[in-house]
Amino acid sequence: MLRNNFAVFIMVHGRPDRAWTYETLKERGYTGRIFLVADNLDETAPAYKERYGEELIVFDKLEAAKKYDSGDNTADLRSTMFAANTIFDLAAERGIHYFAIMCDDYTCFRYRHPCEKNESLLTSYIKDLDKVFDCYVDFLRDSNFNTVALAQTGDFIGGLNSAILKEPLRRKAMNSFICSVSNRFEFIGRLNEDVTTYVHQGGKGQLFGTFPGATLDQQPTQGHKAGLTEVYKDTGTYLKSFFSVMYNPSCVSISMMGVSQKRIHHKIHWENAVPKIISEKNKKTK
Repeated sequence: MLRNNFAVFIMVHGRPDRAWTYETLKERGYTGRIFLVADNLDETAPAYKERYGEELIVFDKLEAAKKYDSGDNTADLRSTMFAANTIFDLAAERGIHYFAIMCDDYTCFRYRHPCEKNESLLTSYIKDLDKVFDCYVDFLRDSNFNTVALAQTGDFIGGLNSAILKEPLRRKAMNSFICSVSNRFEFIGRLNEDVTTYVHQGGKGQLFGTFPGATLDQQPTQGHKAGLTEVYKDTGTYLKSFFSVMYNPSCVSISMMGVSQKRIHHKIHWENAVPKIISEKNKKTK
């Protein structure tokens, strides 16, 4: 672990007694620095301060809102976009070059991989997150990627037939982000900002990726108060999904997701989304 050059920043709001990610990181063997990032509009910030002391960083959300593109004119500031963008500055101010941006609701970190005979999907607890983060940092250092992410449980719907297992590296990054201050990118769009960002910025040549091996589990969406729960209860997935369509109309559309309980969800048409490497066989010669 680049112990003096790496930290985890956890975005928090409104639930100082339930910072699951903080505890889960330590349970799964992470020994590096952790900072909790709250905004100055959060009335529970003093309770966070009492619990976490110098590990809490409070940023000016109104000032951040002036800098970054929220994609609407509602003046609604309920979004992680402002904190995520500000973390690049917070890391640089502290001399931290590599860092992870995470939400506060992670309950476990696991390995997921096919068994030797490729008959089933195996899972096991990650016991040394330091080594996992080391691998991600090595990849960032040796590549030109802007960020790489841990996979999510939902990526493995379908088991061995899930899309994420068909590619060693998927051109997406959601929920968790391992980044560097020297290869910064901007999160855009107040809602669905992770999807909107990796599609929109990816279309301009920035690189986002998810490895299937290491995954995170998190609390169910809308399962607990605070965070962004109230936003999703107010608007459901309709407004959230259309943010990505608005930014990327050439390659994102709306579809239905689910089997028994269907809901509106974004659909990415990857053939139209991001630049690709063209095979040498297509090179024109004189």
